[in-house]
Amino acid sequence: MDLKNKVAIITGARRGMGKADALLLAKEGAKVVVSDISLEDCQKVVDEIKNNDGEAMAFQCDVSKKAEVEKMIAETLKKFGHIDILVNNAGILQYKPFVEITEEDWDKMMAINLKGYFLCAQAVAKEMIEQKSGSIINVASIAMGQVGVGFSNIVHYCASKGGIAAMSQALAIELAPYNIRVNAIAPGAINTPMADWDKMDKAMQESSLIRIPLRRFGKPEEIADSVLFLASDKSSYITGAIIVVDGGYIAG
Repeated sequence: MDLKNKVAIITGARRGMGKADALLLAKEGAKVVVSDISLEDCQKVVDEIKNNDGEAMAFQCDVSKKAEVEKMIAETLKKFGHIDILVNNAGILQYKPFVEITEEDWDKMMAINLKGYFLCAQAVAKEMIEQKSGSIINVASIAMGQVGVGFSNIVHYCASKGGIAAMSQALAIELAPYNIRVNAIAPGAINTPMADWDKMDKAMQESSLIRIPLRRFGKPEEIADSVLFLASDKSSYITGAIIVVDGGYIAG
């Protein structure tokens, strides 16, 4: 799945799944823009990529702010000349009972998890339409309702991820005439700083595994493998898909 001469922007790439995506796409030859809210952390990922003979740049960006997103796109084009891949990965998670979720909680969740995806996809699509090619990959979640499941105490998170799934399918239809593919990945329980297996007590670990047939949390690298597939020409006839990577959670 050679990505030589491809340029990829990955949001939320300073750690977890985004970092794994950045490292793998760079390993496969892509020039990677490592984007997140901490420039220092992004630079550490860039240094790791460069130490393995890859090419990358760090960029600090709050995806909920249009001006910052547009600046990221402009700087990417200035350095690399084009954009072939967008991985919308930046997101937050907050556990809170439904009746205690504030308006501010809701707005922040939607601003980062949903509006941020919209802003990045729109800015990148304008460039991809001109070149008549591109792959946009949106990270949703099995907590998206409909084809996924719902979870208590994260209603606003579930709503944002459901929105991502719907937006991905709608964008796939609208952008298909320009040879731009749009797909979503719906991870299950992945061992990242957001859901750290090692920090859970034994009771929580056991309860978390009850619904997972493979009886373990996934690794960020296992999500990155799916991102690589959707970013590459190996998935050239796939658009509007939601690929579930959950160890069998939904099937179970």
